[in-house]
Amino acid sequence: MKPKLLLHICCAPCATEVIKRLQDDYEVVGFFCNPNIYPDKEYKKRLSQVQRLTTLMNMRLDVGEYDHERFLELAQGLESEPEGGRRCQVCYRMRLELTAKKGKENGCSLIATTLTVSPHKSALLINPIGQEVCAQHSLEFFEADWKKKDGFKHSVELSKELGFYRQDYCGCESSLRGRHNHT
Repeated sequence: MKPKLLLHICCAPCATEVIKRLQDDYEVVGFFCNPNIYPDKEYKKRLSQVQRLTTLMNMRLDVGEYDHERFLELAQGLESEPEGGRRCQVCYRMRLELTAKKGKENGCSLIATTLTVSPHKSALLINPIGQEVCAQHSLEFFEADWKKKDGFKHSVELSKELGFYRQDYCGCESSLRGRHNHT
């Protein structure tokens, strides 16, 4: 029997290659938990794409609560932080803590996240947060930098092939404003 792994999924494009890499060795359960995403319409669009992906990949998907107000409380005062700064660290921790709690509920022995497939996300920043959170919940964190071995490139190719929507900002209001400031 394969070990059961709860995979935090930020979006369908990032999840494509990660799921493909994990499915041979693990019973992968998806977990869409992204209360950082703004606006609600964008959240629903990304969720529908993840639901379509997990159906195609024949895997179970759990959906976390969309508590955007909680995210805003945690990120208060960090709105002007650059992408990848302290606001993002707070966001990673929040999502990984929720993933660890859900992993425990689901009887998983480990959790992972798709976040590190993005060239805009640092595995050196995310993996230690995952390790710390998992230690608090007696779980193992699957440490990875999914960008390696052309992970991001493959995720882009698979996304195009499957016709997935690819967003152009991470998710929160600050990243949305940052996108508009750079266009």
